[in-house]
Amino acid sequence: MLRRHGDAYRAAQAGHLGRSTLRAMGAIEACRTAALGGHALQCTGCGHTAVSYNSCRNRHCPKCQANAAREWLEARQADLLPVEYFHIVFTLPAPAAAIAFQNKAAVYALLFEAASQTLKTIAADPRHLGAGIGMTMVLHTWGQTLTHHPHVHCIVPGGGLSFDGQTWIACRPGFFLPVRVLSRLFRRLFLEKLARAHCAGKLRFSGSLANLAQEASFAAYIAPLRRIRWVVYAKKPFSGPAQVLAYLSRYTHRIAISNRRLTAMDDTHVSFTWRDYAHGSQKKVMRLEAHEFIRRFLLHVLPEGFQRIRHAGFLANSHRRPKLAAIRALLAVKPPAAAATATPRTGDNAPATPEGAAATPCPCCGSVMIVIESFPAARRNWRTRFDSS
Repeated sequence: MLRRHGDAYRAAQAGHLGRSTLRAMGAIEACRTAALGGHALQCTGCGHTAVSYNSCRNRHCPKCQANAAREWLEARQADLLPVEYFHIVFTLPAPAAAIAFQNKAAVYALLFEAASQTLKTIAADPRHLGAGIGMTMVLHTWGQTLTHHPHVHCIVPGGGLSFDGQTWIACRPGFFLPVRVLSRLFRRLFLEKLARAHCAGKLRFSGSLANLAQEASFAAYIAPLRRIRWVVYAKKPFSGPAQVLAYLSRYTHRIAISNRRLTAMDDTHVSFTWRDYAHGSQKKVMRLEAHEFIRRFLLHVLPEGFQRIRHAGFLANSHRRPKLAAIRALLAVKPPAAAATATPRTGDNAPATPEGAAATPCPCCGSVMIVIESFPAARRNWRTRFDSS
């Protein structure tokens, strides 16, 4: 898609595309082509030869997320506890999402902070749970039709540590925290953080929102948001740790749209499938003009260096291991067995063994494929076209 229409889109939007967007476009276009280099393989059994081009490994590339997700999940297996897990989604209303689009790094960070603080505050209340909880959070910024729809998925163990660290306090079976209480606190915390960011001069506005740079206009804009109900959605709890991992494998490294959803493309339009959740999750097909499809896809390129997967509470990176060890001791369960070896990557960018054998077996006879030649990446405009983030 980008290889076919990317150059024309860049020309039409010259001067309006940021560095991270240009880098993502270039990386996706170059992915698994000679531009990124590769190696030639030959089977030691039947002599079959193949050329394997390198992957871009850009986090927005639809081809490069499987290995990244697999490696991340292998690391997360050691964090699972034998308790119920819950899935809670915090969503920004459209007016707040509009501010987020023009201030991605700042407002997405506030979304993470507000969601995390909301869960920890309500869980700490003795009227609800009275414990310190942990969570894994994943940012998604898209809806089914690729529109801008920022929301955070939170995966939360169903319980927490008492504040003296001596007891594991489990939640009620099948119920974690009241959604309406979460919604009200989330709304207040986010709007307070947003107002502070505005006062500190951390927000920038342009186009139809340019007047929000003025304090009075900003206050008038967000005032109605204090009166509407914000969407916080609690899904049915997972049936067990295995289901948690299966869910995470689908959500952590997902991008705005996968290749399998694309159904047709020609010189002017692109068609893709989507689910209409307003009408019973009906599967439908949307046909967009090529440049409009690219525009929607690029809405979801994240700022460089922005972390879209975060951990908080007792799962925070700074103290995850000792906290989990203490919890397992309280639950009288053994730590999970260490993974034997990481699942080897296959296909492009698959590492070679010390003897020069590739990790991919021969597709014809199953024998070992060895690297017989390597070739470097083509040297072109790396910063804008073929650099990965």
